[in-house]
Amino acid sequence: MVKLARTFGRLNPAKVMVIGDLLLDSYTIGKARRISPEAPVAVVHVDKEEHRPGGAGNVVLNLVSLGTEVVTIGRVGKDWAGDTLCEAFNKEGIHTKAIFVQDHYRTPVKNRIIADNQQIVRVDHEQIVVLSESLEQQIIDSLPQLIEDVKIIAISDYGKGFLTTTLLNAIIGLAKERGIPVITDPKGHDFSKYEGSTFIKPNLKEAYAAANLPINAPLETVAKRILQICNAEILMVTRSEAGISLFNANGERLDFPVRARQVMDVTGAGDTVLATLTCALANELSYAEAAQLCNVTAGIAIERMGCARVTLSDLAQRLLEEDVSNKVFDEEHLFALQEVLKTKPFTLLTLSNIKEISSALYKAIRNLSEKRPTLLLYIEDSNPDESYIDMLASFKDVSFILLHSQSLKLLCEKVIPEESYIFDGFKLEKVTKRVSIIK
Repeated sequence: MVKLARTFGRLNPAKVMVIGDLLLDSYTIGKARRISPEAPVAVVHVDKEEHRPGGAGNVVLNLVSLGTEVVTIGRVGKDWAGDTLCEAFNKEGIHTKAIFVQDHYRTPVKNRIIADNQQIVRVDHEQIVVLSESLEQQIIDSLPQLIEDVKIIAISDYGKGFLTTTLLNAIIGLAKERGIPVITDPKGHDFSKYEGSTFIKPNLKEAYAAANLPINAPLETVAKRILQICNAEILMVTRSEAGISLFNANGERLDFPVRARQVMDVTGAGDTVLATLTCALANELSYAEAAQLCNVTAGIAIERMGCARVTLSDLAQRLLEEDVSNKVFDEEHLFALQEVLKTKPFTLLTLSNIKEISSALYKAIRNLSEKRPTLLLYIEDSNPDESYIDMLASFKDVSFILLHSQSLKLLCEKVIPEESYIFDGFKLEKVTKRVSIIK
């Protein structure tokens, strides 16, 4: 298994682009207590209805939850669903200037009927309409401006007619000119239209269909054929609860079994994987690290009902359970920690000139953790011993560890602890003034 040592701390804000089919996911939620007298079906008494961006829109929401700035390109119709989708984006602070309206097009809506936490039927309102030539040209003309400062492009194809071959060629071609990697989540049997993508991410069924091979064919054979068709560097095959398999052009394979505690709903897990992959590669994680991170977020997503969003806080919690070295941060990797602590009241404990673990220190950590579960340790030593840091990180009562004074100053510009203490090896003293905390 790939170790995700300090991976979480390497996630910083990055500007990415998502282009693809925008859908509206609707949820009609209620209870089923009787069978209809008209037909042998359940009668659902509706408690509430919810509407969320779906398809490429769900990828965008997941990226925002991971702290990423997203340029969103897609289309909607002149209808209620399109307005609802754009309103949802606006509430999240997501720009909609590159979401284009097409005449005589109906924004796809997928309505899931859920009774007693079980999806009993899905009703789809959609029509496959090819992107109009005039709108296609308008989008292509806007790409050079929209792509400025973008570190990576994610293509989310749901087969609704938006991603024409001409548009795909324009996106991938421009990305190649600018040296920008392209991750493609494909649809359909013909993957040749995605030629030039850096990374291809089909699910298992899509992979076999695109390779035109029987389901009993070795996955390695499938991977080789797809990589040849797309002229891509990497193929990632998502295999639902079986996990993720990663292949490169040299035929090398890595498998990552998913570690979900309970499979509740696989809806939208592919979108979560695409978002995580985009965020990870934008932050220059290796392909193997990115795949392992995807497996973590996918595991979280399928434990929840519907198209769940995985936040930095969710990711931090799960990574800390797997590898305590993810607790350690310095000034170069503060963004992820800031995002987590925005949602968690925390206690700050400064360790002043302490070189070793003592019973008094352990007792202080334990007592503060009992008062407030999230405990941040700041090590004042300018050059702390690695074994000392590792020992502190192994304590379950320690949530995060911060190194270097500049780190603390930058952190306190964004978040303030509920309480602050300093421990000098002998006594625990409460710090009351903010300036004293930073000093």
